[in-house]
Amino acid sequence: MNYRDVNTPTVSDLTASLTYGTWRYQKNWKPLHIIDAEGCYFIDANGKKYLDFSAQLMCVTLGHKNQAVIKSIEEQARKLPYIAPGFATDVRAKLSQLLLEVLPKGLEKFFYATSGTEANEAAFKIARMYTGKTKIIARYHSYHGSTMGSIAATSDPRRWAMEPAGKIPGVIFAPEVHCYRCPLHHHYPECEIACVEYIDHMIENESDVAAVIIEPVVGTNGVLIPPKEYMPRLRQICDKHDVLLIADEVMSGWGRTGKWFAMDHWDVKPDILTTAKGITTAYAPLGLCATTRKIGDFFDDHYFSHGHTYEAHPLTLAPAIASINEYKRLNLIERANEMGAYLGKKLDELKVKHRSIGEARGIGLFWAVELVKNQKTKEPFNTYKDKVSGVPLLVDKVAAEMMKNGVFIQAWVSHFVIAPPLIITKEEIDSGVRVLDAALSIADEATIN
Repeated sequence: MNYRDVNTPTVSDLTASLTYGTWRYQKNWKPLHIIDAEGCYFIDANGKKYLDFSAQLMCVTLGHKNQAVIKSIEEQARKLPYIAPGFATDVRAKLSQLLLEVLPKGLEKFFYATSGTEANEAAFKIARMYTGKTKIIARYHSYHGSTMGSIAATSDPRRWAMEPAGKIPGVIFAPEVHCYRCPLHHHYPECEIACVEYIDHMIENESDVAAVIIEPVVGTNGVLIPPKEYMPRLRQICDKHDVLLIADEVMSGWGRTGKWFAMDHWDVKPDILTTAKGITTAYAPLGLCATTRKIGDFFDDHYFSHGHTYEAHPLTLAPAIASINEYKRLNLIERANEMGAYLGKKLDELKVKHRSIGEARGIGLFWAVELVKNQKTKEPFNTYKDKVSGVPLLVDKVAAEMMKNGVFIQAWVSHFVIAPPLIITKEEIDSGVRVLDAALSIADEATIN
C-alpha cells in the first residue's frame, strides 16, 4: 500500500510537524515512514526493505518480531497489565530470580526502571544514599542518558545545551579510554594505563567521591574497548578509596560483546550495574539498576528515597523473561563471538582498501569504523562542535548513501557503530559490508592523504 496522498499530510509530515525529532535541528526533518520489521530488516511505506546494521539504537538485539517476546507481552496484558510497584507479582519474582543466573555474581538486589537513563538516575541516588558522599566521577566521551542526573554525567555534545544546569554540582570527568586517539598522548602498553591511574589521582585530590561510573565498552562515542589491565585496576582503585564502581551496560549488555555482560570479559564485579535496551530486545521500555546484597541490606534500616509509578511495570518485565530465555535457546552469546569474528575480519579488509578508515575496532557484535581525513595524522573529518553547530557531517553523507542502497547504519560525528541483531547471518553481514564498501568512496574522495 502506498500511504502518500497529495490531498492530505503524510505520516512523515505529521510526525515532523507535531512531534520533536531527538538530538537534531527540527528544520528539514523528514523522518522515513516505517510500517513493518522482521528479523534483521525493516520496511518503509513504499515497500523498500532495509538491513538493520545497527539494531536501531543498538537495542533490537534479538531482531524484529521475535514471536516468543511478543507472546509474553500479549499474555501479560491479559493477565495483569498494571499494578502499583508496592505490590508483589509473579512476573517480578520470576524475572528477579532469572537475573541471578545471568548477571555478574554478587548483584542480588534490583530496581526496575523504564529506560537506561532512569536506571542510572537510580544508581546515582543509591550511591549517594549508601555512601553518604556526593561526587560522581564519569569519563569524557561517555553517554549515560538524557535526564538531568544522567546528562550531567554524560560528556558529549548532548550535555552542552543543558549547561550550567546540565552539569549538576558533584559530577567530574576523567580521561576516556581511547588507545587509537589517546587524550593523554600516550601509547599502550608503555603508558602503564595512565588513564585509569588518573582516576586514582582524582580521588586522592577530591573529597566526597561516592562512585565512578563507566561504560565498560563505550557505546555511541566509539565502541572504545579498554586494555585488559584497565578494569581490574579500576576495581582496585575504587576498593582502595571505598568508592562504588557503577557499570553502565545499557548498550554493552545482553550478549552484545560476546558475554552476557561486558564486565564478564575481565571478571570484575561492579557494585552497581545498570542496563536496558537488550533486556527486552527493546520491545518494551525496561531499565534495570542492580546492586550488591551489601548495598541492598543497608536500606533495611535506612530510608530508600526513590521510586516512580512505572517501577516494575508488569508489561515491561514479561518480555525481559522471554528475551533471556531466547538468548539461551538460540545460543546467542556464543553466536555473537562467532559472527563478531567474521564481521571484524570483513571490516579489517575494508580498512586495507579504504584510505578514509582510521581504525576498525570491536568486540563480539559491537564494532566501530572511524573515518579520518589522513591516516597518519588521524585527523577526523568532523568534531563534536560540528555536530551541534549544524555543519554537515561526512559520516551522515555516507550513511545516507547506504540507506539509498538498503542498509541502515548508526553514524556519530566521525564513526559508525555497527551492532546488528545477534541473529544476523554471514550472508547478511556480507550484504551490509558490501554496501558500506561502496559508500566509503564518498569518504575516500574527501581524504587528504
